[in-house]
Amino acid sequence: MKIERAILVAFIGNYLINTVITGLVSLIPASGGAGLFTPQYITFVIVAAVTVLLIALWYDAQGWKDGLAFGVIGFFTAVLTALVSGIAGVMAQTGSLSSVITILPNFGPFLATWSTLVLACYWIIPATAYGWFHNSRAPMTGGKPPMPHMGSFGAN
Repeated sequence: MKIERAILVAFIGNYLINTVITGLVSLIPASGGAGLFTPQYITFVIVAAVTVLLIALWYDAQGWKDGLAFGVIGFFTAVLTALVSGIAGVMAQTGSLSSVITILPNFGPFLATWSTLVLACYWIIPATAYGWFHNSRAPMTGGKPPMPHMGSFGAN
């Protein structure tokens, strides 16, 4: 597993989830439900999980451990992106480093919410499931090594 590739793919996935998926889900009326159980939020979590599953497929996680590692990297990439975006937003609005220092203690309580747990779940569970499923299909090749991917070098 290439860590650099996992971070880059997770960053692209985080961008897609935070912009494209959020934009599409915003078309659903916000009425009904309470708290985390609104139709918008439930749809967002389902579509985000499917997106992570497709991204794990694109990343080609080889086994549940690789899928788990990719999901954890995706989760931490999303959290660090939120931190950097928050700091950049405060810097852009105030132009003051002292205001950034005053808001940094708020990031801990921001992480201690149900939304962070949901974020971890929709990154880690689908990626791990894809890796496990991908690994469970390996015995079907009759003990032969899998076919090389397009563009790979070297003989298998």
